[in-house]
Amino acid sequence: LNMRLTSVISRQVFANLACWQPRRPTVRGVSAGQHSLTRSLATNRTAPSSDCKNSTMEKRIIRGVVFDMDGTLTIPVIDFAEMRRRAGVPQGQDILDAINSWADQAQRDRAYRVIAEIEEEALQQMRVMPGALDLCHFLDRSRVPRGLITRNVKAGVDHFHTHHLSTLQLPDFNPAISRECSFPYKPSPAALLHICATWGIPPSECVMIGDSVKDDVVCGNRAGSITVLLDYQGRAAYTAEQFEGEQRPHHVVTSLADIMTILSTQYSVQAPPHPHNVVESAAA
Repeated sequence: LNMRLTSVISRQVFANLACWQPRRPTVRGVSAGQHSLTRSLATNRTAPSSDCKNSTMEKRIIRGVVFDMDGTLTIPVIDFAEMRRRAGVPQGQDILDAINSWADQAQRDRAYRVIAEIEEEALQQMRVMPGALDLCHFLDRSRVPRGLITRNVKAGVDHFHTHHLSTLQLPDFNPAISRECSFPYKPSPAALLHICATWGIPPSECVMIGDSVKDDVVCGNRAGSITVLLDYQGRAAYTAEQFEGEQRPHHVVTSLADIMTILSTQYSVQAPPHPHNVVESAAA
């Protein structure tokens, strides 16, 4: 009887050991900012299974990436405070929403002429954001389509494609949707949902990247996509935790290089199962 009890107890002990996992150690000596970044980078990881037989974490699948243009794919040069002042839009109001709400057509036309002048001036200063080339090459090699949604005009998108992407021997972003298209402009998710449908992927497998919380992040969250807020060079010192609701991004980064690291380490980057407008990579 004693031998039988000893055998049963031994089997139970070994079964418990098989399911035991060490407690994650508390990190000491790490600044609040580093903790914030760590939490931000881990936001979309799937929680580990409670089944002790499967300790491997599942990675969320990414099959498409959509970018904002000004301040995301290009270095920010437009002075929106000056644009608001010259167009006559009160502080705190969305520029396009405010202008479109005006009853006076002549006043709206005058404001849009001001915007066009400022956007035209910005074209002459346009420069590609550092890290954009490498990120685009990474996506193209992975056969992951990349699109663009901007509140700028089609002339700005064409200038970006012709004078910058072509010189870098990169294919255009496709689809590339400007505010002149039939879709409501961001933060409406309509254009993003259209792009996902064009690619044949669910919005949950798409990433929306931009530098505006109220436009890009809200657009992506409303669509059900993964959202990345680009805080260029950390100028605003954003963290994901300081935002709430639909304004809270899944990740906050200070460069496009950070995005490539996040995609390659925290997600499973795959081509769409039935590719639509997937870029053919010269390296493929």
